[in-house]
Amino acid sequence: MDLRTSFPRSMRFTMEGYVHLARMIDKCRATLAGTEGEYIYPCPMDVRLLEFSGITADQFTAAVTANSTDERVALWVRKTAKPHTAAELNEWNDMMLTRGPSTPEKQAYFNKLRDAVAPSRTDLTSWADLQDLEERRTVPHRSPSN
Repeated sequence: MDLRTSFPRSMRFTMEGYVHLARMIDKCRATLAGTEGEYIYPCPMDVRLLEFSGITADQFTAAVTANSTDERVALWVRKTAKPHTAAELNEWNDMMLTRGPSTPEKQAYFNKLRDAVAPSRTDLTSWADLQDLEERRTVPHRSPSN
């Protein structure tokens, strides 16, 4: 995967029940190939998934290196990750998809990134929406209740 010319999958893409897993695989593969461009692996979102699953970045990188397909990496994650109930996984996924800036400094950074792409999209509050917007995916307009 060459992230200098294409985008990783959306954080919303679910694999093995986890949002962000497919994106993290894409970024890890690109990093291993030296084609990550401006993407960072492991970034803070990756670290959240790794911590939740009980897997280290070194373990995950080794698994991606050893397994050539998404299906094989997903099987490895299924066997290796700390078990969670469906409710815990749903709660974690929801947190990841709705998480926004947590400090005034991060909010200013978020606004700067958003304004560079679509300054009128002040309805966006989550990093997942901002990533999708930056990567030219359709992001529905959000109401205050979303």
